[in-house]
Amino acid sequence: MERYSCSKLVIGSADDGNGEEAIFVKGTWFPTHFHLVITDGLAAWLCHPSEEEVKQRASQWDLPLSEYLHLSERYLALQQPLSIYAFDDTGDGHKRLSWTFEKEGMTLLWRWKCTKSPDSRKCNVEILDFLMSSNVNLSDKVVRDNELFEKMKVEAEKCLTQSERIANEKVEFESEIYAKFLGVLNSKKSKLRELRDKLSKQENTEKSPREEDTDKSEGFAEESDYDKSDEDPQKDITSSSKDKDVVANKPSRQKRTRLT
Repeated sequence: MERYSCSKLVIGSADDGNGEEAIFVKGTWFPTHFHLVITDGLAAWLCHPSEEEVKQRASQWDLPLSEYLHLSERYLALQQPLSIYAFDDTGDGHKRLSWTFEKEGMTLLWRWKCTKSPDSRKCNVEILDFLMSSNVNLSDKVVRDNELFEKMKVEAEKCLTQSERIANEKVEFESEIYAKFLGVLNSKKSKLRELRDKLSKQENTEKSPREEDTDKSEGFAEESDYDKSDEDPQKDITSSSKDKDVVANKPSRQKRTRLT
């Protein structure tokens, strides 16, 4: 599918080396070749190379056809600041369009011969019509972009307002939840304190009977010892005497000595 371009190129004048003039170049770019219509405002020139001519020119520069067309469109659809453009007479009423560009550190010069148009007025009208149509399309695009921008601006303001409202609601919700949480937490703490007090009282209640039982046991042991100490001492003395007599009356065994 073809593409279109139209650019204003500032070139050096062939008559005056210090002067400059402008030309308008309308390009129609096909997949395998291109067409150029050039005017200086009065006369017009045409450059319609065939597909074979473009292929031959691309092969001379060791470039694929697509890359050659891409570079040509890039430099003719919009003036490049580092490129030098020229539109010189060839001596037979025709012109030669040339431009330079840098590639791999080398300055290259491309040029194409342009024949004088048999109907310059028609070519000028064609270029002006294209420029007017492009200007209208560009104006419409600017208007649409401005409308879209205003619409997006309104939507952005709505989003900002909504974000602020959500942020405020979030703060209020967090404050409310925090207050409820504190209430529940304090209630739980109060219940825990009550349970702790109940457990403490219950432990004290269970501990008191155990201490009384221990006191009673100790008192009973002391009374038993006291009763034993109050028994008749005469019985102890009699028993002791009898034991001694029994020991004294036991026959003693003497060791016999055998005489030889």
